[in-house]
Amino acid sequence: MRRILFSLLFIGSTLTSFAQQAKSLTQAIQYVKLAITLREVDKSDESIALLKRAMPATKNSLYWQAIANEVMGLSYNDLNDHTTALRYLELARTQYAKLKYVASAWGVNEIIRNISGKNLYAGIQIGASDIKLAIFKTQYESDFYEKDIRSIIDIPDVTLVADASNSLQKGRVALKECLDSIRRYNIPNERVFIVFSSDVRNGKPIDRNRLYDQLAAILPNGTNLRIDTTISASREAELFTIGAIPRKVWPTTSALNIGGSGVMGGYFDTNKKFHYVNFPTGVNTLVDQIDPKRSLSIDAFKRDAQRAASGLADKNLTPDLPGIQQRRTVGVGGAIAQAVVTYLHPEKAMTTAVPISQADIAQFKNLVMTDFSALTKPNLNEIADPTIRDKAAREIGQIQNQLNQKQLIAGILLLEATMNGYNSKGGQKRFVFIRDADIGWVTGKFLETINYEYESTIAKGSLYTR
Repeated sequence: MRRILFSLLFIGSTLTSFAQQAKSLTQAIQYVKLAITLREVDKSDESIALLKRAMPATKNSLYWQAIANEVMGLSYNDLNDHTTALRYLELARTQYAKLKYVASAWGVNEIIRNISGKNLYAGIQIGASDIKLAIFKTQYESDFYEKDIRSIIDIPDVTLVADASNSLQKGRVALKECLDSIRRYNIPNERVFIVFSSDVRNGKPIDRNRLYDQLAAILPNGTNLRIDTTISASREAELFTIGAIPRKVWPTTSALNIGGSGVMGGYFDTNKKFHYVNFPTGVNTLVDQIDPKRSLSIDAFKRDAQRAASGLADKNLTPDLPGIQQRRTVGVGGAIAQAVVTYLHPEKAMTTAVPISQADIAQFKNLVMTDFSALTKPNLNEIADPTIRDKAAREIGQIQNQLNQKQLIAGILLLEATMNGYNSKGGQKRFVFIRDADIGWVTGKFLETINYEYESTIAKGSLYTR
């Protein structure tokens, strides 16, 4: 603290020597360097004043003009004068581009995107029985863009492809709710994408004209959104992996999503080729197998579920792929994995990646079979942080509405069998629940596009300014 105070006093005493306009480029450089330091000690006003004295002497050096404009923009941004900040930063970006300093221009461009909100994207995922909206911010990390979820809306029991007019109307209302949320974030149409999941298609081609007519009745006049109706199960798994698993851990991590109608996932090899795995048994299909008439009491369902569990071990839940065996970590998504983490570890509601252990599986199985109330109503009083406690409460409510006891029983048996299958080849693996993985594949659609455009333009020495 004394050292910082001394530094501030020293800077204050020396500013008087910089009160005049810079008379040479060398002196201007000294001013710019001091301006950078002043920003670091929260003296952005003084930084701006000093840069104004430096700028006239940089007129013969485009490089130092660019640096001065960049620092000026950053200083104004410190003061929340975003309009002026953007003006200086855009000038700096142009100057770096003229110098062909692509990395510097790109870095300033990322700052511009962040200040102007151009790193916000939205994806609407339309399934056979639900509609999900993800609004997320992109951030540059480890040479690729990653997602930072800002908002998620999950609307169950709706459809846009049913013939029943009532169901269709509910779907239209749900989609309008998603679009209204997007407008509140001022996200332009070119950064909004609508994707129909593979379970909508169910192996059959979608009548695009019919869908577009339905969407046209909901979307405002002149709205031009990108709509993808071609997603296959393998493509969905690939996009899920892109959206759920950070690229920096691709060499060591595979993806696994325990869904309602099946289990899917895969991994990327060193050549960025995706290898797909798929098992036709999901949480809801397993419930249907155990209780096809939906007539069993919960006690009868438990008994039949235990018998079904032994049959799961005989299913092909062990992917025979070297890449799966070599990757020691498995990033897991799906409602049942979220239920395990939400009910057993509510204190980790703000944690993005939460390991799921064999002990967690055993505890969850025991509680779902013997004390369902204790499982689904965990005590939140021991969570001191009110933000975490509130988020945990919301997530518990969401899971309670999403999965009933029969689904939880079938789900934990399926998750256990899948984990055992993965562990049976290549040794024990670490299973980690990835929060927000349920919208991973729709965000993956954008991340794939952004990363491709960035890589291709940087490789050409161009500037990526989306």
